[in-house]
Amino acid sequence: MIEVDSRGRRCPLPVIDLAKAMPSVPVGEVVRVLADDPAAANDIPAWCRMKGQEYAGSPAPGAYDVRRLS
Repeated sequence: MIEVDSRGRRCPLPVIDLAKAMPSVPVGEVVRVLADDPAAANDIPAWCRMKGQEYAGSPAPGAYDVRRLS
């Protein structure tokens, strides 16, 4: 699992950090975004829908898992 630490960064930076990390992530792998911006709870799943990636849920407060599908 790859971890992207976006704590202390405000919208839209956690999503931008996720997007920048995705090209280095193998298909099928999970990226965990750590973000303390409350907007990330909506922004990250929305980004996944727009980009055709799988939002795999939030295993803990401030943690968002995204599986690369393509």
